[in-house]
Amino acid sequence: MDQKKIGGFLKELRKEKGVTQEKLAEQFNVSSRTVSRWENGNNMPDLDILIEISDYYEVDLREILNGERKSENMDKENKDMILKAVDYTNTEAEKYNKRVRICNSVAILLIAVYMLLKDEKIYEDSSFIRNSLDFAQGLAVGMLLVGIIMSSRYGAKVRAFKQRVFMKNKM
Repeated sequence: MDQKKIGGFLKELRKEKGVTQEKLAEQFNVSSRTVSRWENGNNMPDLDILIEISDYYEVDLREILNGERKSENMDKENKDMILKAVDYTNTEAEKYNKRVRICNSVAILLIAVYMLLKDEKIYEDSSFIRNSLDFAQGLAVGMLLVGIIMSSRYGAKVRAFKQRVFMKNKM
């Protein structure tokens, strides 16, 4: 425990509330000199008075004992964690989106070739071309399904990751 840090925090809380040392001393039935000693870090309030002080300033007792507001520290930590999560999610999104775009582009190309050549006379005359185009059509549908599966798998990963980050921040 750093008494100087705690004293500085008590002084900061008092000033935020707009109260003088004398008024605070009256509130807790101590002398203004005692309040001054707390704020200079020379003495610490008794535990029962510390509890009353935390209620009076509406701060957690742990914040007083740490000599700083947890919310300021936690906000920075949460912000850093969220930024890291966003970076990670964006990197993963780029990777999966690239794969999905490639699958979908090839599938659309295969479907377009199939539709263009299906009505041509060459389609009717050659069983090899007919079988190749039918294979291409099946491949295109398969690639579209792979794209859909990859998208849904990625979505599930992102949801699980966000849930882990959210639960970690709640703790």
